[in-house]
Amino acid sequence: MSLPRIAVDAMGGDEGVRVMVEGAALARRDHDKFNFLLVGDGARIEAALENHPNLRAASEILHCDDVVGGDELPSRAIRRAKTTSMGLAVNAVKSGAAGAAVSAGNTGALMAMSKLALRTMPGIDRPALAAIMPTLQAHDVVMLDLGANTEADARNLVQYAVMGAAYSRIVNGFDKPVVRLLNIGTEEIKGTEELRDAAAMLTAASSEGGLALQFDGFVESDKINRGETHVVVTDGFSGNIALKAIEGSARFVTDLLRQAFTSSLRSKIGFLVSRPATELLKHHLDPNNHNGAVFLGLNGVVVKSHGSATAKGVAHAVAVTARLLENKLTERIAHDLSQLGEGALSRKGRSKPAPSDETAA
Repeated sequence: MSLPRIAVDAMGGDEGVRVMVEGAALARRDHDKFNFLLVGDGARIEAALENHPNLRAASEILHCDDVVGGDELPSRAIRRAKTTSMGLAVNAVKSGAAGAAVSAGNTGALMAMSKLALRTMPGIDRPALAAIMPTLQAHDVVMLDLGANTEADARNLVQYAVMGAAYSRIVNGFDKPVVRLLNIGTEEIKGTEELRDAAAMLTAASSEGGLALQFDGFVESDKINRGETHVVVTDGFSGNIALKAIEGSARFVTDLLRQAFTSSLRSKIGFLVSRPATELLKHHLDPNNHNGAVFLGLNGVVVKSHGSATAKGVAHAVAVTARLLENKLTERIAHDLSQLGEGALSRKGRSKPAPSDETAA
């Protein structure tokens, strides 16, 4: 029996149709029960499918000429949701023609279209953008929000924690993921009032045993990739800055190593000796191996691929999408929210000390 099909915006991303189709074909090797709806220029999609007969047999093409530009304002893109490849892919989820949508196009436009078409789930005030990042351990870390909302109150942060934990259980297999709030320190007095209130709510809810997560206080940004935390929760402003700092640091390290190993003959010989270790490092830091950010909290699954992703990266994003459908992500979130209850979201816990000069990092 075929699972709900995946709608792919074949026109999104830096390289468009060829990479999106090749990525979908790679993903289908491991998820062969899924069918695909490929949205975009029909002639170009047909040409790309000639090299992937297995995908062709499992795909339907929805032709359209209109494409959302990479720098197009979301407000303008929304007005063309019924004519663009991105908008039609999202609307396929709304109509039930697909179970999920994947796009490598404009992030802001995709978020706006998805929110408008799918709406937020009952119990979720705002959706969040979540992604997985590498750690020193065997598992990845889930982080959210990464830019869907620049601000978040305590209630939003608690909802993000529940959604992030549900996502982590699927992608990492944890029964009760360790969840921490991103802060400027780990002490209880650190951070904003919203962070301290969210910590109190999550502590109270966790102690009651109903949530499928372990709340463990605060985490600082330099510990995100240590592997001690399974889910890192923050607002979209701080999360986006942290994400780009981590990605920039990864590029800095790889560029530095490249320069070091090509600076002299001795360095080149050293590279040959250490090549197995450097290849492992390259694999670990390659963003294509962690591609696929998810808009959590919507009545449907929408996954955002990096615009610069290779076919391998697109395949990872499609594979993430398939796993979320197979494991019924939205149903899991709805169940976990029911365990949380409104009482926990309005509870502020015990009184906390007022902010002082010591709250600064």
